[in-house]
Amino acid sequence: MLVTGIFISLEGPDGAGKSTAAQSLVPLMEQVSQQEVVLTREPGGSQIAEQIRQVILDVNNSAMDQRTEALLYAAARRQHLVDVILPALAANKIVLSDRYIDSSVAYQGAGRQIGTQAVWQLNMFATEQLLPQLTLYLDVPAEVGLSRIQHQRTTGLDRLEQEQLAFHKRVQQAYMQLLQDNPQRIKRVDATQAPAQVVQNCLQIMMTQFKWAR
Repeated sequence: MLVTGIFISLEGPDGAGKSTAAQSLVPLMEQVSQQEVVLTREPGGSQIAEQIRQVILDVNNSAMDQRTEALLYAAARRQHLVDVILPALAANKIVLSDRYIDSSVAYQGAGRQIGTQAVWQLNMFATEQLLPQLTLYLDVPAEVGLSRIQHQRTTGLDRLEQEQLAFHKRVQQAYMQLLQDNPQRIKRVDATQAPAQVVQNCLQIMMTQFKWAR
């Protein structure tokens, strides 16, 4: 399938404010790019992938094997790619995805300690090596992100959010390594700032990267 659109992912630890930023970014992106933006998320984003998401994050599935978890994330990603991302890119749309491959590398590869390279290779197979042109990493200390979730979340924490601080610190360290290894693709945004400033910083990076003008 010919890809002519733009693929952007949002990454960050739990509590970084990705979902909130994404909602605010869509109309601004459409205004400056003059292209339709498809906002989606992982795990999930399509009917089958959302069903896999429910299995992954269900707090009752505490006995789930770590490699099973990684495989389920990759399976959900594959289905999401086929159902949503590739068709949108082929239609010359912009895809803004709340999480993508880097999340699996950080959470399963480092957080679960099953190996970042192994998880990367698994997802390269699942996606046929399709990476975003740009990844915005919303960076907050693990302690800050978890505190935000505990004070702002109106529903219960999912299975990964319930993990101990040491898990979330490994996740953050893996993200920093990804940032270091992929400086052309991944750009850091200080997510300890006010939400409106985070959105403006994200938009400015996009405008520079894709030569959009206000």
